Amino acid sequence: PPPQVDRATPRPSVGQPPIARPVVRGKFLFIGAEKFYVRGVTYGAFTPDAQGNEYHDLALVERDFAQMAAHGINTVRIPHTTPPRPLLDAAARHGLHVMVGLSAEQYIGYLIDRRGAPDIAALIRAKVRACAGHPALLCYALGNEIPAPMARWLGRAAVQRYLERLHRVVKAEDPHGLVTYVNYPTTEYLELPFLDLVCFNVYLESQDRLEA
Repeated sequence: PPPQVDRATPRPSVGQPPIARPVVRGKFLFIGAEKFYVRGVTYGAFTPDAQGNEYHDLALVERDFAQMAAHGINTVRIPHTTPPRPLLDAAARHGLHVMVGLSAEQYIGYLIDRRGAPDIAALIRAKVRACAGHPALLCYALGNEIPAPMARWLGRAAVQRYLERLHRVVKAEDPHGLVTYVNYPTTEYLELPFLDLVCFNVYLESQDRLEA
């Protein structure tokens, strides 16, 4: 269940960076000797400034993170844009961990037609390098919901190889960083045993279907 909080009287931010980055032990995440239970929110996407920076108002980020921490949130998901280092620093100051999206789904079409294809590994490597080693990191998400029709068209094996190749890219840049892929139940047949943790997007529009 979601944390019970009193929104009228928020607690002050802890103001301390995380002691250590999370690790996986069995079915759980740990920080030090303590189990870490994710209580998170998605942050973004926002309208970028003239230079294309989505998180350009760092004073606003600082205020938002303070309010999140005061109300029991401990994790922030940045779904599509590599967060700037100052955002990670702000998260650390408020005891928040950040799930960084790498948007591998944006390039999946190049597995069919390689004309004009960018160096996908280099793009992912640059995103990881911008965040590597930061104590506020929860994990990297390789992608978010490769569309089921595309996964079926390409075939399961091709999609799995694609994600595994990018997983190796991430680990080469940040060996201790946790890596996941945010799946969707219609493509749950993807077998991705190399991931550190499993993530699914679960939509709550229909309670009876969710319970099923």
